[in-house]
Amino acid sequence: MIAIVRTRTLHALRDSLTEAETEAKAARAEAEQCLEQSGNMLDVASRAEDAAEELRAALTQATLDVAHLEGELETLRAQSLLDTEDRQALRTLLRTTRKQNARADRVYVLFRFGELHSVHATQDAAEIAAEAEGAPRNGWTSPTTCCDGAPSPASEVPWRIRTLPLGGTR
Repeated sequence: MIAIVRTRTLHALRDSLTEAETEAKAARAEAEQCLEQSGNMLDVASRAEDAAEELRAALTQATLDVAHLEGELETLRAQSLLDTEDRQALRTLLRTTRKQNARADRVYVLFRFGELHSVHATQDAAEIAAEAEGAPRNGWTSPTTCCDGAPSPASEVPWRIRTLPLGGTR
């Protein structure tokens, strides 16, 4: 069987073949370019994923740091309030001490069997100190006298409080 093809048809077929080959070549080039771009995109996506992981880790660390710093800030605030309270208490004590020092003109000396036991700013403080050492709560009277009217010797009196003036001779 012999097929007869016209020249015009043959030229048209050859032109179509050339055109199809050119299109195939362009499609191959475009496919290669797409493959190359997809490879690049995969690299970019991988780097972006790595960067996202690093950012997540940095965010987690920053969150921990913030929580730690908030705890320290709370502690410092509490310490600051305590320091303020302490300063106020010290000011009050200093003011009280200055007032007491300004008007202190005598001290109360506590003796035990004639020997110096302690010195106090008030008689009440001296009595409290003696009671803490076992002195009776009552019986704080003037020294008793002996049979001849003379005061009892200091060595025979268990507890005695004497007032001594301060600030010069009197």
